[in-house]
Order: sequence, then structure tokens, then C-alpha cells
Amino acid sequence: MRLAVCPGSFDPITKGHLDIINRASKLFDRIIVLVVVNVEKHPSFTTEERVELIRRATAGIPNMEVDTFSGLLMDYVRDKNAVAIVKGLRAVTDFEYEFQMALINKKLNPSADTLFLTTAAENMYLSSSIVKQIASFGGDIADFVPEEIVEDVKCRLCRKEE
Repeated sequence: MRLAVCPGSFDPITKGHLDIINRASKLFDRIIVLVVVNVEKHPSFTTEERVELIRRATAGIPNMEVDTFSGLLMDYVRDKNAVAIVKGLRAVTDFEYEFQMALINKKLNPSADTLFLTTAAENMYLSSSIVKQIASFGGDIADFVPEEIVEDVKCRLCRKEE
């Protein structure tokens, strides 16, 4: 069984993330969407909330599961016997950072490859940070996040602004 890991912070999951997850699910027998805990970031949603938002947004993808991890990604990949890491790319600036990470990860675990998927054109400008900024000003985020979680994101960010 060919397993891939799709890591990220997913704070919150966007339609861009969902595009990459859907496409990766067609390339591998099984995928794990991995909420990576980064102690240097201050997320708007807890790890558990992000897992729940992802589960709701991806309910129709049968060969996908959600997990969390705090530590070195390649340790997780090795423990799960994954053959690939799937990363979404929006722009050249994403590629520079992700390419460096792919080279380091290959050095740490030669048995796993990094697969880059470019996002659909309509999502190239999209990021969780932009979604949070728009929502914090009361903007409409319905085009940017899966419909299953629009209200959760709006409610959380509105409360933060009070």
C-alpha cells in the first residue's frame, strides 16, 4: 500500500489545501493529512480544532485520515512507512523554501520522496493567513474555505477581534 503524508499547519484548511488533498488522494492508496504542531507559530485554532475542521471538510475522501505530530516530519514519515510527502505550491517563493526542505528531508530519509503539486489557478493567491485577515475584517470567506467550516472560521476570528 502506497502511503503519502500531506503535512501543514492548516490554520484553517482552505480550498487550496483541499484541492491538493483531493488530488493526492487519487495518486496514492492512502494519505494522511498531518497537522504539524509548530511551537513557533501561534495558531487561531487548537490542534484538535484543526483536526476536526479538516475531518469535516474532507469527509468525502475515503482513503484519507487526519493525524497530528510534533517533531521532525521525517521521523513521522519513517514510522508510518510513507513513500512520499505531498506539498502544494502556489508561487516561486513557495518552491524555493519547499525545495530546500525536500532536499533536507531526502537526506534524512532517502526512502521517501517529496511530490510537489501546483494548486489550481483559482487558489494561487490563497493562504490561511489571507483567509484569517479577510475574516478578521468581516469579509466574505466563502470562496476561500470549504463550506463546511465557513461559520467556524468566521465565529472564531470575530471573537478574537472583540
